[in-house]
Amino acid sequence: MTTIDIADAFLRSCLAELDALKPGNVHRFAAGHGMEVAHFEAAARAAAPAIARPDERVGTRIETAVAASLGVTGLNTNLGILLLCAPLAAAAERPRPLRAALVETLAALDRQDAAAVFRAIAAANPGGLGRRTEHDVAAPATIGLVEAMQLAAGDDRIARQYTSGFADVFDIGVARLHQLAGAEPQARTEAAYLAFLCAFPDSHIGRKFGRAAAEAVQEEARQLVAGIDWHAPAARRHPPLAAFDAGLKARGLNPGTSADLTVASLFAAALSP
Repeated sequence: MTTIDIADAFLRSCLAELDALKPGNVHRFAAGHGMEVAHFEAAARAAAPAIARPDERVGTRIETAVAASLGVTGLNTNLGILLLCAPLAAAAERPRPLRAALVETLAALDRQDAAAVFRAIAAANPGGLGRRTEHDVAAPATIGLVEAMQLAAGDDRIARQYTSGFADVFDIGVARLHQLAGAEPQARTEAAYLAFLCAFPDSHIGRKFGRAAAEAVQEEARQLVAGIDWHAPAARRHPPLAAFDAGLKARGLNPGTSADLTVASLFAAALSP
């Protein structure tokens, strides 16, 4: 794909995710957690050129995109999105199917990529990050990026994508989008988001509030999804989603990892239609 195509697919994926009513997360139907849709739109537009920069290292794409996003919002709106989408963008430049190209892209990541990503994470300063005794992002990188992600993969679902070939993105998110090919685009995005929230405890909630809180939200999501018809119009889908949304935000719970994985799924689907 061309640079313009990749940048456009990234931006469209970010905007489509905002169009969906994602319980607990920021969307066009409700702000939350001190952030509004406008912050995410501005960050996506600022980051798109860096994410799609041709023949650029994955780590450099992430670091540059984080800097651009922080420059226009002053907030960490999209670190997880950028960590997921940069390898996909680089893979889309290779002349082979996306998933196979992604395996090659991940295998080529090295210490230089890790150093750039460490700097990006430190700059974004995500909530609940904590400190590590070894290979902390505040220190110089001494291992490759995939090796660094392996250390975090047990607690961080975004890190796990680097060690699994983005299995969750393709096997949960993209698969759900394809299963609902006949539904409204907004409903497909909502279903993909809830599929992640039901599949595992959200890492972002787990980092900030503990695994028990994340597991409780996972169970609430499973009960909610059982009663939703994704082929129904928004007027029928949205009331239960909105109620769950309000409840999560009242408790300060934001399933940010599920939202980031949803953007990556939309992006992956757009890159390999």
